[in-house]
Amino acid sequence: MSTPFATLPDDGTPLRVVVVGAGGMGRAWLRTVHESPLVELAGIVDLDLDAARAGAAAIGLPDLPVGTGTAQLASDFGAQAVINVTVPVAHHPVTTEALAAGLPVLGEKPVASTVVQGLSLAAASELTGQLFMVSQSRRYNRHLFEAKRLASALGTVGIMSAEFFKAPHFGGFRDAMDHPLLLDMAIHQFDMARFLLDEDPVSVFCEEYNPAWSWYRGDAGATAIFEMTGGERFVFTGSWCSPGQETSWNAAWRISGEHGTVLWDGDNEPLVDSIEVPLRADSDDPGQEIAGSLSDFVAALRNGSTPMGQVHQNIMSLAMVEAAMLSASTGTRISVDALLEESYSQAVLTERDPDVLEVLKSWTSVRGALAPAPR
Repeated sequence: MSTPFATLPDDGTPLRVVVVGAGGMGRAWLRTVHESPLVELAGIVDLDLDAARAGAAAIGLPDLPVGTGTAQLASDFGAQAVINVTVPVAHHPVTTEALAAGLPVLGEKPVASTVVQGLSLAAASELTGQLFMVSQSRRYNRHLFEAKRLASALGTVGIMSAEFFKAPHFGGFRDAMDHPLLLDMAIHQFDMARFLLDEDPVSVFCEEYNPAWSWYRGDAGATAIFEMTGGERFVFTGSWCSPGQETSWNAAWRISGEHGTVLWDGDNEPLVDSIEVPLRADSDDPGQEIAGSLSDFVAALRNGSTPMGQVHQNIMSLAMVEAAMLSASTGTRISVDALLEESYSQAVLTERDPDVLEVLKSWTSVRGALAPAPR
């Protein structure tokens, strides 16, 4: 579904933004925003003002305005957009507040804590006419774009696999999560699979497990088999407690089709063994990770193009995660349409804003409302 949103004049001046969240990922965003000629940092929002001030000092701007209210700080200092880098549980309230204040939002993944909340935010974006884009930063990788280009020579793709094996000792909340790998990491690979195939999930069967030596309370390993809308199978297998011979954070990929195979180790140029290799497209460089995401967001606001991660399109990546977790907990194959319909019913029952509720009720089907818009 193509959802138009308000654009901003391209007058050659940087877009003024506030960053909400000054934790570890917030610091990375602050550095990226500070270094980008496309944007100007108007202020930092955090419930912990000392953290906000420390974030400002870390990028050499100790006098930067800080505050605890997103809409208020943006209004006081002339911000035109919000970058939401809060923890997932805060994604829905912070983004809702910004959209209602007439501010477009670029938010960290996941879109929200649940698909139910994601649907609410999609409806709020429609209601306000403001862009809400989710930063799936690992899409912004020229090697990923090259792998997709090479895969176009394979004809019909039968199976695509991603192997992810790392052994990070994070400490903190990840060590105590119920589904640390699926919920906190696999959404990247699930979203990348949707990009590589230009397809969405139909169903999934998933098993989770936790090796005896794992330092995570929840299951740190999983294998998921997705059926995609084009008939392909996407197989993800991985572990967050596998030391030695670790893969890229992007995973190691194999795309197998009727005319050949593409291999990508996640870090270097992909390789192809195919009957016919398409000519390289020099323009396929999306920028790198969050800097590329930021550039895509600004370009969309200037020219009205639909960015990768536009909220309606991105919800399906979170739906893959929720469906995989449900499959693992029930031991059954899960229909993604069934999950979407149940989430939609819950969204209608729990939505507190009557105007957002009316938008939700206007949708004739969930998958139709979330269908990709042309780029």
